[in-house]
Amino acid sequence: MRDIETILKQLKEGEISLEDAKAEINLFSLEFIEDGVKLDLGRHLRKGIPEVIYAEKKSPELLISIIQKIMIDKSAILLSRVLSKHLDLIRENFTEKFDLHITPSFEPYTVTITSKNYQFGSPSCNIGLLTAGTSDIPIAEEVKAIARLMGVSTIQFNDVGIAGVHRLIPPLKEMIKQNVKAIVAVAGMEGALPAIVSSLVNVPVIGVPASTGYGYGGKGEAALMTMLQTCSPGLVVVNIDNGINAGATAALIAKQSNSDNQ
Repeated sequence: MRDIETILKQLKEGEISLEDAKAEINLFSLEFIEDGVKLDLGRHLRKGIPEVIYAEKKSPELLISIIQKIMIDKSAILLSRVLSKHLDLIRENFTEKFDLHITPSFEPYTVTITSKNYQFGSPSCNIGLLTAGTSDIPIAEEVKAIARLMGVSTIQFNDVGIAGVHRLIPPLKEMIKQNVKAIVAVAGMEGALPAIVSSLVNVPVIGVPASTGYGYGGKGEAALMTMLQTCSPGLVVVNIDNGINAGATAALIAKQSNSDNQ
């Protein structure tokens, strides 16, 4: 799917007609399906962010209906927080006609459904991706999946939390060497990793509090408060477990930075 800047540029240069441009821009529309679901099919054109379906609270049957509707006109869709009950039905209904890209980590899964032989765009820029512990990897998989659909690659290192802070230095050196444009850091428990990362690098850092932790302040609440109270400039924070927003934002930063440098 092309972005609106490309459409307008081709119109200006006479490469497409006004009618063709209008037809593509008219894709900025909402699609209504059962149970009042409204699909924003123009988001990719407006923002460069693909359609994402949050699966966790949807019935498997409704999710299948949504996917079927979207894939009539789209070549790729991203599903976040997919449970095993969804995954079984997705495999049953879509394996033959489409390619399924399922994260290797445990539930909840992130699933990208693409047309057969779909070609992901060649990445033109990188973002860094860190997890404090292995329990944070499913959230990191969301970051990686949406960045990939947006044409941005990730350099990922897992299990580099502050319980062994010396583990963090080699990954940061590698990210700086590879000229990442932003870093996403996922952490649960006390959630201190993003602040430390932000104090050591010269690129924007996006903190993702993860819903891991014990008792008081558990479920990501302590991590969220720690990140919000940071004294390290250059760190911004998304909501608990929101790898999708972190990944999309980091990818937008990377693409904008790359565009400005060209």
